[in-house]
Amino acid sequence: MKQNKKIAVTGGIGSGKSTVIEILAEKGYPVFSCDEIYAQLTGRKDFLRRLTDEFGDVCDACGRLDRNKLAAIAFADEKKLARLNEITHPAIFEEMFSQADEAGGTCFCEVPLLFESGAEGMFDGVIVVLRDLEERIKSVAARNNLSRNSVVNRINSQFDYDNYDFAMYYVIHNNGNIEQLCAEVDKIIHKIREARS
Repeated sequence: MKQNKKIAVTGGIGSGKSTVIEILAEKGYPVFSCDEIYAQLTGRKDFLRRLTDEFGDVCDACGRLDRNKLAAIAFADEKKLARLNEITHPAIFEEMFSQADEAGGTCFCEVPLLFESGAEGMFDGVIVVLRDLEERIKSVAARNNLSRNSVVNRINSQFDYDNYDFAMYYVIHNNGNIEQLCAEVDKIIHKIREARS
């Protein structure tokens, strides 16, 4: 039987975790994204019905999930946000692990809210992508066309990656160019392989 290993890839907004996932995919590893899995789930009628039963009319004119409508409802009320997470997080992980099991081998899963959801123990390993705060701010501001203040507020509302001890995890420092990031990813892959043997 093929050994199946699931490694989470996480980091704050603008850290470069999606780029790390892209590099891993280019190297031939199966990769999964919580955001993509969530998009798949919201395309299913049974899952969409759970959301509408709980939060009311959160669909657009075509009957698809209107993520902005749902966000407006959930983020206006802490209890509703907690309820949304109770519904979505287990469903996302269940579907992601099912797809990873099917793929076999070592799989990498992009999980933006890994530490916030307390899901780090569900994985065989965790890669944390860290980047200098100023670089993160510049990257997100340019990518999302946001003001510096808006980006800083988003970063401040998230898990504090700058003041946490990640000694027990694999850490990638993304403060150079793409070639340096690829080299960092290669080092981590080597460490994961060594841990497996």
